[in-house]
Amino acid sequence: SFISTVPSKSLIKQRANKSGSNPPMTYRVLFFGSASFSIPLLEGLARDPRFEVIGVVTQPDRPVGRKGVLTPPPLKTAAGHAGIKTYQYESVKPSEVIDELKNLQPDLLIVASFGQIMPQALLDIAPRGAINFHWSLLPKYRGASPIQAAIINGEEKTGATVMLMDAKMDHGAILTQFEDPIRPDDTSDTLYHRLSTLGAPLLADTIIKYI
Repeated sequence: SFISTVPSKSLIKQRANKSGSNPPMTYRVLFFGSASFSIPLLEGLARDPRFEVIGVVTQPDRPVGRKGVLTPPPLKTAAGHAGIKTYQYESVKPSEVIDELKNLQPDLLIVASFGQIMPQALLDIAPRGAINFHWSLLPKYRGASPIQAAIINGEEKTGATVMLMDAKMDHGAILTQFEDPIRPDDTSDTLYHRLSTLGAPLLADTIIKYI
């Protein structure tokens, strides 16, 4: 079930100040993520004619397995299949990284399980702000493992939140949320992927309503 959250007057004022009088036909999106369960969100935006995904920012390739085979994060592979350029950094805090991403001229940033703390200077590079997709019904279960926490604590339902971002972890104005029951046979993996699939169209529509 969906829980609509109407932006406050202050948010609407912020949106008007950022957007100006002539919004673009297509919004330039820079997508930050790493986990495989972020892929449906990326693919949803990439298919949507209202958005142009100009790049994916993700973690560096890591050695995997006993042989230490250098393996790209799942989101890099998905971006390659979609013809989207990937940017990989150990940290997005250095000024030269922020400058490089700013030069891409994104309209907005979308963040979905990126795995790094993003400084305010980075969040500020997009005139229409930064929006986070988080796999819990905030304010409950902030942090990196919200689905695991919901299952361990015996919750009967979980969900996802689309929110504005600031430099604090999972802290910002909530734009919308939706709920989904936790089934007896659910694992954290099935829940993450189901919420991503359900949330992809909601994320796109929420972005348009906000910006």
